Amino acid sequence: MAISRISFGEWTPDQPGLTNGLQRAENVFPKATGYGAINAAVNYSADASETLNNVVAARITATGVTAVFAGGATKLFKLDAADLSLDNVSKASRTITTVARTTNVVTITTSVAHGFSSGDTVTIAAVTNTGLNGTFTVDTVPTTTTFTYAQTGTNIPSGADTGSVTFAYVTPSQQRWRFTQFGNVLIAANGGNRLQGYNVNSSSNFSDLAADAPQARYVTIVRDFVVSGYINESTIRANRVQWSALGDESSWTNSATTQADYQDIPDGGAVVGITGGEFGLVFMDRSIHRMSYVGSPLVFQFDNISRNQGCYEANSIIQYGGTSFFLSDDGFYACNGQEIMPIGNEKVNRYFFSDVDEGTLNLMSAAIDPARKLVIWAYASKSSATVDKLLIYNYQVGRWSAGTTDVNRVATSSTPSFTLEGLDVFGDLETITTTFDSRIWLGGKMQFAGLHNAKIVTFSGANNTAYIETGDIEVPGGTSSITMAKPIVDNGSGNVALLSRRLLNEPTEFGAQTVADAENRVSIRGVGRYHRLQLTPTGNWKTTVGVDIELNGLGSR
Repeated sequence: MAISRISFGEWTPDQPGLTNGLQRAENVFPKATGYGAINAAVNYSADASETLNNVVAARITATGVTAVFAGGATKLFKLDAADLSLDNVSKASRTITTVARTTNVVTITTSVAHGFSSGDTVTIAAVTNTGLNGTFTVDTVPTTTTFTYAQTGTNIPSGADTGSVTFAYVTPSQQRWRFTQFGNVLIAANGGNRLQGYNVNSSSNFSDLAADAPQARYVTIVRDFVVSGYINESTIRANRVQWSALGDESSWTNSATTQADYQDIPDGGAVVGITGGEFGLVFMDRSIHRMSYVGSPLVFQFDNISRNQGCYEANSIIQYGGTSFFLSDDGFYACNGQEIMPIGNEKVNRYFFSDVDEGTLNLMSAAIDPARKLVIWAYASKSSATVDKLLIYNYQVGRWSAGTTDVNRVATSSTPSFTLEGLDVFGDLETITTTFDSRIWLGGKMQFAGLHNAKIVTFSGANNTAYIETGDIEVPGGTSSITMAKPIVDNGSGNVALLSRRLLNEPTEFGAQTVADAENRVSIRGVGRYHRLQLTPTGNWKTTVGVDIELNGLGSR
């Protein structure tokens, strides 16, 4: 019997099976040689009080400890490392001291500075003058302790009252929180409220980053500036990029002295994302612009580096180091600020667009797994109304794979460190499903994470069930037979199914999988001109690189 080794090469679903590329690489990630295991998502935090839409890790500069934050439609949360609860750290509620209503305008006075801005949504719960109660939009802020809103009713003379004012963020439909850290301050943008700031060394609650900070969808750091995009205020400036004063996130008034300013980009449609660093990349519907610091009076120079090609979906943008990855209207790309490089062309682009539900493309999310050099996109397929698929790209070796998931979002985060005693929050040592060599226990290390409804999750559970399917195996000259397979799986074995066809137009339906015996041999038999093998690795496996088969030519008949 002739033994042939079938190595697991590149997954290229856009190509036919005869090209030797893998036809399926599911719940695995590509390595330089072979494929590694993707772990299942496991719950990490307790439930927040509402569904979450993003998560981020911030470094507490005073101690070097990592803190984890998350956002929902109306609240911002901070993970409590002691019990893994998600504490509400939104703008703080305030105590009412005085109320009045004059000519259908209500004035509320609070006991301390309220921190509210025009356009904020607040809920009034006065104890005495209950007719003032309800949820309203702040119209004006005359002083730091007073604000007004419109309400039809008879005049109420100014007088003492008690009760509370509760604040709620308003995240527009199909938008989510986006975070960046500038020095000590974690900055959050949701497109419905002014940029929010939280001093990681001292804050207890988020508050407006500044009284003149914009209401923006996107935020990043470019050089020593906080940069925002898609300004969503009384007049929507979808093509505007606005930045803070040099080195000062609290100053946004246009000034030649401070260099705070803005730029309306005339070509390319709306801003759909910004990534930062030494230079900025502004992604628009139909163009990409590089913003480079040049000093006063221009401050930034904007160069169009991609005309008529932009970003198809804002939530596909993810940056690691100096490279940004994104989905354009014809596939996946990477941009380093100088050139735009296709990474999915003739590999996965057609597969993705045939699989994704473009009507729910806004559900897409992206994350970086730096330990394994991966970019991971999550999306909803045509067969599902919710997110159910992963597309995985190893940016070091330029190879792809796919996966399945039940998370709502993927994200890049970090975890606080734990002592042995601190592991009690996860249950008994016998019931913890995450392996103890996972970076989840180290703290401060970037890791692949996500969100499942109101919980933060980490991809640190048991190996997901994986499937690797070869392309068509052919012996030149005619019919051949396969009578044995031996999985090549590091620290494991595998189950194998076989498909044999005489003609390429015959159905591609595999038989049942067969389990390897004690000698890691799988007894299978197939006769045809074209053969495909399907492997499911088993055990606590690490890497699978191929399969050895007994393949014999039978000649033409």
